Amino acid sequence: MNKTWAPSSTRITSSLLAEFAKDIPYSNYHDLHQWSINHIPQFWDKVWDFCGVIGDKGNGRNKNQVLENATDIEKAVFYPNATLNFAENLLRQRDDHIAISFLGENKIRRQLTYAELYCEVAKVADHFKQWGITKGDRVAGYLPNMPETVAAMLATTSHGAVWTACSPDFGIQGVIDRFSQIEPKVLVTVDGYYYNGKEFSCLDRLPEILEHLPSVERVVVISYLGLDHPYSRWDQLLETSDATQIAFTPVNFNDPIYILYSSGTTGIPKCIVHGVGGTLLKHLSEHQLQCDIKPTDRVFYFTTCSWMMWHWLVSALASRAHIILFDGSPTYPGPTFLWDMAEELQVNFFGTSAKYLSNLHKLEVDITKSHSLEELRTIGSTGSPLMPETFDYVYKCIKQNVQISSLSGGTDIVSCFVMGNPLSPVYRGEIQGPALGLAMDIVDGGGKSLESGAGELVCTKPFPCRPIGFFKDEHNQKYHNAYYARFSNIWHHGDFCEWTKHGGLIIHGRSDATLNPGGVRIGTAEIYRQLENIDEVTECLAIGQKWQDDERVILFVVLKQGAELTVDLINSIKKHIRKNTTPRHVPAKIIAVSDLPRTKNNKLAEMAVRDAVHGKEIQNKEALLNPECLNAFVAIVELQSD
Repeated sequence: MNKTWAPSSTRITSSLLAEFAKDIPYSNYHDLHQWSINHIPQFWDKVWDFCGVIGDKGNGRNKNQVLENATDIEKAVFYPNATLNFAENLLRQRDDHIAISFLGENKIRRQLTYAELYCEVAKVADHFKQWGITKGDRVAGYLPNMPETVAAMLATTSHGAVWTACSPDFGIQGVIDRFSQIEPKVLVTVDGYYYNGKEFSCLDRLPEILEHLPSVERVVVISYLGLDHPYSRWDQLLETSDATQIAFTPVNFNDPIYILYSSGTTGIPKCIVHGVGGTLLKHLSEHQLQCDIKPTDRVFYFTTCSWMMWHWLVSALASRAHIILFDGSPTYPGPTFLWDMAEELQVNFFGTSAKYLSNLHKLEVDITKSHSLEELRTIGSTGSPLMPETFDYVYKCIKQNVQISSLSGGTDIVSCFVMGNPLSPVYRGEIQGPALGLAMDIVDGGGKSLESGAGELVCTKPFPCRPIGFFKDEHNQKYHNAYYARFSNIWHHGDFCEWTKHGGLIIHGRSDATLNPGGVRIGTAEIYRQLENIDEVTECLAIGQKWQDDERVILFVVLKQGAELTVDLINSIKKHIRKNTTPRHVPAKIIAVSDLPRTKNNKLAEMAVRDAVHGKEIQNKEALLNPECLNAFVAIVELQSD
């Protein structure tokens, strides 16, 4: 792979990571990572001090103990005696610096200073206290990505309570499937939202949702569309409280803060419970050491509040950054809208999905002709593997001197296993390396470490951001089965990936979606990468279909308007895949479809298509953005079953 970017000597020496590591002997990032996993307690304690975590590490006989049960990855406990408050760490700054800029698709624009955000949180937290919200209670948000969502989360966590959320594009059943499991006491919702130039009301869904949430004692509605309703109003909370201070409730380092949900495409979503301290400490290390985010830096990530990247973005307040929230379609009213915003607000870190960048590439959008993006240092990409061709596109058509920080981790750890760093070059098609403090490895099916070739992403030593469990999971059995049952005393993450010669990584997709023709494991991303070079194809999805005591690869493609899946095009696609991969990668069938199913986070729902093709019931269609398109797959494959 070609080197596409390298940090200047000034950028390296001025980075927060260089400052952090000034007393550690190292010559490159690999050395630093090795030190961090050889000295795990020392590393995380150094992060606590360097990032200025507000809290008490502990007292008594085991004062300042960082790690307990260090040899058992499942039972290890970080900072068993420490106490802190999440909201207090994010609201440490209370001055006139900008905390949040908000842009809505309806052209609403607002800014809140840190002082204004603190004041709003104080008033909402005051009402929550009056309503009896205390440590461990759940507050749920059915909300867009807007400042009130951040304030509601901070008001919740200021009391040591637990925040959970669904974005308003979730339908009734999707909300019920999630919130009914965790029994919230308060529901904060919005009257409606905007998307792709249209208004959508949420109020007509509320009665049925509340009918299935008997635990809810209070409903608060934020006015976005200005609709009438009989519920309590957010504005009333602000108007009827005189509170100016927040009494932050200290909680244990390993008490819960967030409940996030698995995608739910194979059954009812799992409720993944994340801890206060582990989430905060990992986000601080990623923001400051890996992404070099400094005070007043302007940080943007295109996300909804139900995706883990929302939680990642909001935590940047703890680094005294200026976070930018956007609600709506990223390409409305045109494909350059987010870049218009980035130019106007002088964004330093611009985060988005690999799919968004790939779509711009397919549309041949050239940002360099209209935008200078002088302040942009880093482009973050996650959600799916970023193809080599998309790296080329970014450097040619967005900005030449920019770091591409490809990230991969997930909802399971509400953070990243592998990501960028300010010391290393960027190579085309590669993630720069493993995150500091995580003993990440790649192993074969027997758990043996691999120096080359694709295998399973695992973590072999304790790390603070692993979930504290699943909600109401008796004896932690589901939690154990999800991450620890595959290999002994090892976290099994479920990604299929490989090392590169530069010490970077290539993610080939989820290991539960890998293909297995003739007993050879193939990552779907290996096929998708080849389709990037086929002009007629805008999207594709590959599955393995059981066939004659084996498995054959079926490739579904969405074509550009006016293109046809002719015999010549089919042969051209197969020839291109064979030339650049192996004969095993070549699909047995290539089938054109009008649309592909995606999750709410815009990830391809490969498992749902595989189940549809095999005649299995598709569970929890509410987790999908466009479930209606699944109906076509069974019929199409049956017609082409020869």
